[in-house]
Amino acid sequence: MIFKLAWRNIWRNRRRTFITAASILFAVMFASVMESLQRGAWNNMINNVVNFYYGYAQVHQRDYWEDKSLDLAMPLTDSLQALAANTEVVEAIVPRLESFGLASTGDQTFGVMVVGIDPEREQAFTGLADRLYEGAYLKPGDDGALLASGVADRLNLGVGDTVLLISQGYHGVNAAGKYPVRGLIDFPSPELDKQLLYLSLPTAQYFYGATGMVTTAALQIRNADALPRLKRTLSAELDTTYYAWHDWTEMMPELLEAKALDSAGNVIVYLLLYLIIAFGIFGTILMMTQERQYEFGILTSIGMRRGRLGSVIWLETVMLGIIGAVAGILVSIPIVYYLKRNPIQFSGAYATMLEQYGFEPIFPAQFDWNIFGTQALLVFIVTALLGLYPLWRISRLKPVEAMRA
Repeated sequence: MIFKLAWRNIWRNRRRTFITAASILFAVMFASVMESLQRGAWNNMINNVVNFYYGYAQVHQRDYWEDKSLDLAMPLTDSLQALAANTEVVEAIVPRLESFGLASTGDQTFGVMVVGIDPEREQAFTGLADRLYEGAYLKPGDDGALLASGVADRLNLGVGDTVLLISQGYHGVNAAGKYPVRGLIDFPSPELDKQLLYLSLPTAQYFYGATGMVTTAALQIRNADALPRLKRTLSAELDTTYYAWHDWTEMMPELLEAKALDSAGNVIVYLLLYLIIAFGIFGTILMMTQERQYEFGILTSIGMRRGRLGSVIWLETVMLGIIGAVAGILVSIPIVYYLKRNPIQFSGAYATMLEQYGFEPIFPAQFDWNIFGTQALLVFIVTALLGLYPLWRISRLKPVEAMRA
């Protein structure tokens, strides 16, 4: 009976009902779109960065990540390479041998990070050949080198020139060699552009005296959602007394901190948004309560219990909250879906800045049902709490004064 009465009451004044429901609708819509854009933008940025070089996860010998020492290289065993074939979550293994060296030509010497790669796997993983702007990409077993444009400019080298490399190899052996420059690569990230030099994996292993060894096995997986499954897979498939694995949050904590800082800033925006929304909804509830003072006075004077009357009024507010929240979800879905299929694209100086750090200048929305449900629930809770105000007014109501109002 109470539910039926509350339902009829909210349609007695359709204009007031539509105003309240519209306030809740826009609250859910704005919050859902903002949250979807924020999550989508960060997921896209993270995907750009991790697939730019590191990957979502890497396997090393234990203690390598802390020391980054070539002496902690590991053999590229069949069991390690079989991860991609034996598990569903790992799509490919991308082996690398990474160390530092001195690149020299004439009287110019420059410190570089030498990366030995399998050209075909690296291309499938990071699209390295797509960043080539001059020369040719490495072939399997190639004895040449690829230089980042910053390194080439610093050493005044071009395609066809020869770069000399000097370093300390595996377990202290001398490492020296000269390699023809096959191609030049342009990296959007200034830091990577100033230090990377690529060799084919066999060439790098020979140079460092580390035949059959790698420092890193990058794991190619579909997305970050697969990381929990990947952890279970690696624990079961690998000898954890010898191997260690690190996901992108451990390898790039600064990116995670930047995301947390941005999310904290958005919390303030959401609080302001919900505060504005709450005042709007409260204004409607206040107007409804004031308009119905005479009605409340009549009902209490003829014997209706204040608790039951308060329950009816609160249910009216809750029903309005449900109507507005559901309508907000229905309106948000096509907007977020459209922004997912047609991301916001930036141009000009802001787009250039994003590209310099390896980010695509686009903000796609993330379509996630949890976002809609969470925002609708939050707005509904705010509405339900504000609906307690009429109960307080009814508890203090004086029927005679209310009927004179």
